[in-house]
Amino acid sequence: MRAIIIDDERLARAELKKLLQDFPEIEVIDEAANAEEGIAKIESQRPDLIFLDIQMPGKTGFDMLSELERSPHVIFTTAYDEFALKAFEVNALDYLLKPVEPKRLADAIQKLQLGESREIKPETENINNSILHENDQVFVKDGERCWFVKLSDIRLFESVGNYAKVFFGPNKPLILKSLNALEERLDEKFFFRANRKHIVNLRMIEKIEPYFNGGLLLELKGGEKIEVSRRQTVKFKEMMSL
Repeated sequence: MRAIIIDDERLARAELKKLLQDFPEIEVIDEAANAEEGIAKIESQRPDLIFLDIQMPGKTGFDMLSELERSPHVIFTTAYDEFALKAFEVNALDYLLKPVEPKRLADAIQKLQLGESREIKPETENINNSILHENDQVFVKDGERCWFVKLSDIRLFESVGNYAKVFFGPNKPLILKSLNALEERLDEKFFFRANRKHIVNLRMIEKIEPYFNGGLLLELKGGEKIEVSRRQTVKFKEMMSL
């Protein structure tokens, strides 16, 4: 896969290029130091992927994307986390904070490979339907407020009609997502569908008690008590037994 690194910091480009040497499937074909140079190189070389900084002299990374006729896959690399929501809105594959950690880079490239391997659905759907793992960070927006949350910090998802309430720390924002859609994207090794209305983070369970009609009652670290349906109790015991 052919990639271009677009960043106004020469040392940042060099460091990322060095990290990418561990991924032979990614061929860095060029670099650019600003948005104008990036546009020219994307249009002439048509890469499959760009690693894109946001804050650059002149035009930002977002300005650059808005001028492209055809956008390749985008992985943002930036020192600032306040642009995370906007990055999500332009269908970025991932959002890496500088200094880029090798593990996060590996996760981003894995998402890219998962998207490339599925040819039945449109390209953007492939990316947005990849499995989310516990170390992934997700964008959560409720009204004017937004968060960039590590999935392992989310202890519970609760169905509220066509929405889902997301429990992390003291926050409980609503997102426009069904529990079934969330279940498809969450790693079942860490998230468990307890009943029709709840998905729990297995690592956030503090106490398990027998409950009515052969079910179980889970108490989470935030104090929430969640019933496991009788049918799901069988699955839960199978998953958690030695």
